[in-house]
This record gives sequence, C-alpha cells and structure tokens, in this order.
Amino acid sequence: MAARVAAGAGGGGTLPLLDDLMPWAVRPLRTGRAWVTAPEAASLRARWDLLVRAEGAERERLFRPTRSRTPLLPAAALPGRTTGTSAFARDPGPYPEPVRILHGPFDEQWLIPDQRLLDAARPELWRVADGHQVFAVEHGYVPQDDGPALSATTLLPDGHSPAGRPGRIRPLYRRPGGREPNLAPGLPALLAARYGTPVTAESVLAWTLAAARPSPAGPLVPLPAGGALWATGVELGRELLRVQLRGARDGERPRLPGGRRPYVRAAVPPRPDGLSYDHGEEAIVLGGGRVSPVPAEAWEFRVGGVRMLELWAQRRTAAAEGLAAVGPRDWPRERTSELLELVTVLALLAGLRPRQRALREALEEEDGLTRDGLRAAGVLPVPASARRPASVLDHQEEGPEGQFALL
Repeated sequence: MAARVAAGAGGGGTLPLLDDLMPWAVRPLRTGRAWVTAPEAASLRARWDLLVRAEGAERERLFRPTRSRTPLLPAAALPGRTTGTSAFARDPGPYPEPVRILHGPFDEQWLIPDQRLLDAARPELWRVADGHQVFAVEHGYVPQDDGPALSATTLLPDGHSPAGRPGRIRPLYRRPGGREPNLAPGLPALLAARYGTPVTAESVLAWTLAAARPSPAGPLVPLPAGGALWATGVELGRELLRVQLRGARDGERPRLPGGRRPYVRAAVPPRPDGLSYDHGEEAIVLGGGRVSPVPAEAWEFRVGGVRMLELWAQRRTAAAEGLAAVGPRDWPRERTSELLELVTVLALLAGLRPRQRALREALEEEDGLTRDGLRAAGVLPVPASARRPASVLDHQEEGPEGQFALL
C-alpha cells in the first residue's frame, strides 16, 4: 500500500484523488489587502469609513492598490450582494454588510463583500453559497505533516493556507439549493452497488473527511473493498463534520463532556502580547489571562505544521499597518468566547484521531477501489463539463458601472 500511496500523482493502480471524486474545484480567494478581513465586523465598518473620508493620495495609500484592483477600477457586484460597481474613487456607494467567512482552517472572521476591494473574489463560489452548501477545503501539502488533509465549512472559505501551497475549495453542490452534487458522474451508483447502501454527496464528504490523507498531488481518498468499513468511515466522518460545522446544521454548538470544558480562570488583559501553553496545568496563557482545561492534543493541533491556536492568537495580537491596524483598542470579550469554542473544536477533533488511525490501518490491510477500478467502471476520466462551474441561467447580476448580464 505504501507504494500505491506514494504514487498518488497518477497511474492506474494508485489510490483515487479527491480531484477524481469531487471534480469541480475553485482556487482560493485572493484579497490583495489585509484590511478587508477582520475578527470583528465593527472594525471593517471603521476602516470603510476612514477610506471613504480620505481623498486623493491618502485614499490610494489606505486602499493599497495592486495590479488587479485600484480605487479607479470598477467591478461587478458579487452574486447575491448589492454594492457599488463604479470606481471606488468616484462613487464608493453604501457600506456592504460584512459576511462571515472561514479565514484559513478553523478561524472564523468577517469580510467586506465588495469585489472592487478584492483581487480575486471567485464569484463562482458566491453563486452557490447558501444554506444547503458545504465547502470542502484542501489544506495544501507540507512534507512530514500529519495534520488533516482537508476540512469542511458552511461559511464561505477563503482557502488561505497556514503554510505551504494552498489547496483548492470544492463545493459539495454545483448549484444553489443543494442541487447537483459535485461528484464524478456515476460515482454514487458505483459505490452504492459496491457497498449495498445508498450513497449521497454528504456520505462521500463524510468518508473523505475520515479517510483522506495528504499527498503532493492533492488529498488521496482510499475507497474500501466492502460495505462494513465504508459504514464505519462514514459514521466517523459525520462526527467530524458535525464538529467542524459548529451547529450550522443542527443548531447545537460543539461541547466537551462536563469536567473537560474550558473556562476562563483569569481574564485576558486588554492588550495580551502572545499565547503560550502550561502543560502542567493544561492551560492556555494569553498575557495574564488563563484558559483551562485545554488538552495537550488541542494545543498541538496543527495544519501544515502550524499550531492552530497559536495562529489564531497571532492574527489578533500582531502589529499591523494602515487600515489593517484599525480595530478594538482592548481585547473584546467576544474573542475569548471564540477562543473557548476553538479549543472545544480542536479538542473534539483530536479526540477522534485514534478512530481515524484505526480506519487508516484497516484500509491498508485490504485492496480497495483504485483509479483503475474507477476507470474500468467508467467513472474516470471525469468529463470536462464536470470540472467547470454549472451554468446559471435564471438570474441577473450587476456588472461594472451598473450594467446587467445574464449568466
């Protein structure tokens, strides 16, 4: 099996890639300027107001122009959003209400949804982002990293990678309303016949979360020989999905068992200078603040070799310049609540890792479905149309300078 995993970049007897199973993928967003995202929505409003009041060279300095976006360039409104489409310098328009996004793995932040401010906003993602959608986000490949190969979210993800080359964003559905699963044509029928159970888009995603492993070619997704192991992996994947979606489907936020839930033992000071971990007390130390109990497995939870808790704190305590420096003077209480939830999420995910390792070991002991098998069944190669966004013909979107286009 090790040889087959190592050959994941291609070949007949290799493990399937996520790209084989969920063929439509979108590159990560590219904002071009740090100030369009923030942990708190109020910071974005303050930054917008400063930019609107500025004039001439000062406005351009604050805007931080790039080759793709300057204050003098118009741009279309993002799908589902009503924003100005004229050049920002001429007519900023009303303030766009910010949207909640996933800024890299596990970090929920806010974004100004104005395409004039974003170098590459990926409108095709916005067209399918609704209450039915789930996005699978690849974490990119980093050698010797044993972190998860991907995660899932109902929020619009920007696909930012903590380290290494960013992966792709794969919507679970190709159309709004949970219509047209983003699966290789013929795959659900093939797996249903093989495992003796109905196979849905969410069950494929659940299996992928449980079984996928990183590779230079993208996440590898071993498919088992029989239905018993498939059912075990799907059940585990549904637990991983429930934790990562943070109540977006069932309304229940993730919780640790009583006695293991993290609490604030000492309040976080107004201006904490960094995050550390006290192994003896299982405590996160943020300035003079303390949060415990925090399992060591949650503290060590990494993606791309980067500790998620350290990265979360660094983004909220590091010095910034220009508009990105505009934010709360003191540490908001809401941040501490978000920290407690992040600890909970990472602790629960870490607690499921032994079951993931057992699943991986079971998969290594059997000959599952390979790319050759998918090819023989007619699932591969995937038609080119399945790798492109679905056509949207039932609504208009406002283009640059207010012109409408039918898509």
